[in-house]
Amino acid sequence: MYDQHFGLTGRPFQLTPDPRFWFETATHRKAMAYLGYGLAQGEGFIVVTGDIGAGKTTLMGHLLDGLDRTRLNPITITSTAIEADDLLRIVATGLGIDPAGLAKAQLLTAIERGLHAVARTGRRTLLVVDEAQALPVSALEELRMLSNFQASGGHALLQIVLLGQPEFRDRLQGSDRLEQLRQRVIAIHHLDPMTEDEVSDYIAHRLSVVGWNGRPDFAVDAFPALFRASAGVPRRLNQLAGRVMLHAAMDGLEVIDARAVEAVATDLQADMSTASAIAPPAAAEPATELREELSRAIPIRPGASDPALAHRVAALEKRVEMQDAALRRVLTLLVDWIESDMAPPHPDALHERAA
Repeated sequence: MYDQHFGLTGRPFQLTPDPRFWFETATHRKAMAYLGYGLAQGEGFIVVTGDIGAGKTTLMGHLLDGLDRTRLNPITITSTAIEADDLLRIVATGLGIDPAGLAKAQLLTAIERGLHAVARTGRRTLLVVDEAQALPVSALEELRMLSNFQASGGHALLQIVLLGQPEFRDRLQGSDRLEQLRQRVIAIHHLDPMTEDEVSDYIAHRLSVVGWNGRPDFAVDAFPALFRASAGVPRRLNQLAGRVMLHAAMDGLEVIDARAVEAVATDLQADMSTASAIAPPAAAEPATELREELSRAIPIRPGASDPALAHRVAALEKRVEMQDAALRRVLTLLVDWIESDMAPPHPDALHERAA
């Protein structure tokens, strides 16, 4: 891969969050300030929103890495539309409580006792919920109820951080059913994309973490091109920059310029456009069967002409082309998975993504 070609100790633009690559843009700096303020209050909810790939999970990972574990006991949940009862069971498990067989009232009592047990060690429990936009109102209401638990001195036993996409912020601000939760929010921040002048420092920082020695170099016009193609969204920028590095390694480029970036960005856009045009896998036929059907559709007599038959042949040829495009898309996805340092995907997942 390109990291070996350029003598790097790792992949600088992997898609999985890694605290080693933390880079503080202006919006992340502001978010950290809000988080610090909120944590100092010791109660209520802290809300951080941002578009997909804006760096919410990375931000929270950076915060958790710097927490004083002698004062805070963090529990993290990645929400996938968790119902209220399941959410309570996950919180209980995070407190070291076995929720099996407990009715809801018993579960709440056990959670309160668990929070008191943590407080007796001189710590406060911090619950971090990622993908909060997927939570139903009932689950959010349970979180609000949990935030009511207090120690004997009136201090909150639990503080909650909610991370979500922009629709969660809109939902929080516009729903009458969430009015009580909204009143408990003590700090809120929306992560914006990075600005154009931050892109070059971001790229240089991530490369320096893996021992970059100047190979490949970047022309000045490469950074505006990277910004335009990614809109300053960190995950998009990582995906694009990683593919640009691979392109440079394959083509033997020692300097990456705007033309190289734009060529790769065009290829990525074409991949996405091709993927959206491919029929669902269930409706697709193996390419060999298509070719057999195509051969049967060809007129036996030379020079025979049939408009309907010609139309059918053209349609079959188009389907063969789409199958080939699907194969190219799968290969592209495999490259992405390798660059993201994730386990190889199941073949069914490749079929779904290719479609």
